[in-house]
Amino acid sequence: MDRVILGRTGLEVNKNGFGALPVQRVSKKDAVYLLQKAFYNGINYFDTARAYSDSEEKLGAAFAYTRDRIIISTKTAAQDGAAMWKDLEESLRQLKTDYIDIYQFHNPAFCPKPGDGSGLYEAALEAKAQGKIRHIGITNHRLAVAKEAIASGLYETLQFPFSYLASDKDLEVVKLCGEAGMGFIAMKGLAGGLIHNSACAYAYMAQSQFAHVAPIWGIQKESELDEFLSYQECPPQLDEKLQGEIDRDRGELSGDFCRGCGYCMPCPVGIEINNCARMSLMLRRAPQEGWLSPAWQEKMKKIEDCLHCGRCMSKCPYGLNTPELLARNYEDYKTFL
Repeated sequence: MDRVILGRTGLEVNKNGFGALPVQRVSKKDAVYLLQKAFYNGINYFDTARAYSDSEEKLGAAFAYTRDRIIISTKTAAQDGAAMWKDLEESLRQLKTDYIDIYQFHNPAFCPKPGDGSGLYEAALEAKAQGKIRHIGITNHRLAVAKEAIASGLYETLQFPFSYLASDKDLEVVKLCGEAGMGFIAMKGLAGGLIHNSACAYAYMAQSQFAHVAPIWGIQKESELDEFLSYQECPPQLDEKLQGEIDRDRGELSGDFCRGCGYCMPCPVGIEINNCARMSLMLRRAPQEGWLSPAWQEKMKKIEDCLHCGRCMSKCPYGLNTPELLARNYEDYKTFL
């Protein structure tokens, strides 16, 4: 099994991390089963967040007796030091642990630094001094914040979206992390569900130039876990066939498209932006029946209520013109009905 050293942390993780956002959607019994199956089949790195409803609780239930044999990262979306401490204590309680391996600031709109007035970084340093966290990391979707975090030298890890659909600017972030000795944790390796062949995604990440990249795969079903476990025994090779599929996906998904991250939400009129703004892609890359149901027709119709208030645009980490994307996807959607 390929392994990755997460930069200056010195932590060694398998190159097949478990992204635990999706386990909030399954029962506690099923989640514990999935998490423990992953662990007993060699996965040692699990990523969660305070914002992922009961994900931390499920990890705590799964690993209370094997805590010293796994690496856990979690996140806080706090905006000040006091709120960070509250989040940290709750995460420790839910995870049933007295320390967190990597504690990450969760997609902040700025790069927390000592003396910036938020108190966030100072609180993280104090928590580290107390042994409650071992390493300080940051997650982001914004290129500018990611680059600032790397240049600051304050962070030991960066978690950033990365897949074979990455732009040249994204690839530069990956390279800069490697040069800075900073651990790079790749989220959205399947591009928010737009990549359907996990073998392609896995083989791409396994290339030598990404030896320092630690992907985490969002897993909700046992069949998904089994796919990634199978690659540990029989890693897919980036041959002509897989490269051809990657090239086709890049051709189809080049340019501006919604990644489905959801940071534009909530919409003041209730539009489910993170799915509606990429409906055209989903209709062409997944079975259409589910997306054309009466329930989804009603959700898409809500686009007619768009206020063009600009809130979603101001919050989009990719700088997309979200109202324009919604309108375009809605017009295309109606051609399928």
